[in-house]
Amino acid sequence: MKKLSVIGIGAGDPDHLTLQAVKALNRVDVFFLMDKGPAKHTLVDLRQEICHRHIVDRTYRFVEAHSPERQRGDSDYTASVEDLNRAKQATFERLINEELSDGQCGGFLVWGDPALYDSTVRILQAILDAGRCAFEFEVIPGITSLQALAARHKVPLNSIGGSVHITTGRRLKAGQVGDADSVAVMLDAEDAYRQMSDPDTQVYWGAYVGMAEEILIAGRLGDVADEIERTRKAARQAHGWIMDSYLLRKPR
Repeated sequence: MKKLSVIGIGAGDPDHLTLQAVKALNRVDVFFLMDKGPAKHTLVDLRQEICHRHIVDRTYRFVEAHSPERQRGDSDYTASVEDLNRAKQATFERLINEELSDGQCGGFLVWGDPALYDSTVRILQAILDAGRCAFEFEVIPGITSLQALAARHKVPLNSIGGSVHITTGRRLKAGQVGDADSVAVMLDAEDAYRQMSDPDTQVYWGAYVGMAEEILIAGRLGDVADEIERTRKAARQAHGWIMDSYLLRKPR
C-alpha cells in the first residue's frame, strides 16, 4: 500500500517544525513540490532546505510539478476554487500513480497548517473517493502564520475571555466581521483592513513571517494603515509575491 504524509511546515522558519513533523519527514521517500513559477520558487527552495536540515541518514528525492492557478476575477469565487482543486486533483493523482511505488511514502509539505485555508487534505480525500488510486495518508499539524504572527508581535490572539474570528480579506471586505473582539485575517490581496470603521482598532500586521524578508508593523489602524499599504505594495514588487496576515483588535 502506498502511504502519504501531509506535513505542516510552519510559516517560513525551518525551525517552526514540530518534533512530530521531523519524524514524519524521515519516513518520506518522495516529496511532491508544487511549483508556482519563478516568482515563488523561493517557497520550493525553502521546502528543500527544510528537508536537508531535518532528514538524517535517509535517501529521498524531490518531484516538482506545475501548480495550477486559480482564475482571478471570477464572479463566483467558490466555483473558481472548486475548478482549481479539480486541476490539482488531476496533478496529485498523476504524481501518486507515476512517481510513488507500492510500499513507499510520499510527502506533501504544506505551508502553515494543513487544516487552515489549505486544500491538500480535501483533494486527497476526493482522490480516494474517486477510486482511481489507493493509498493511506496521515496529517501532521503545523504552526500557522497567525500563531507565528502573534509570537513575533508578542501578543495573544485573543483578549481575556474574548473570541477570535479567523477569516479572509475577501469576507472582511464584504463586511462579514462578526462581533469577535479579535479578527485574524489571511489571504487579503486588497487591503481589506481599510473596511474597519473605527480608526482606534489595533492592528498587528506581518509579511514573510519567520523568513529573512520578514516585515512587521503594529499600531492604531488610523495611524499605520497607509504605511501597511505602501509597505506591502513595495514588498510585492520587490519579491514578486507576498504572504501576509494580520490581527485586528477592537478598542476597549
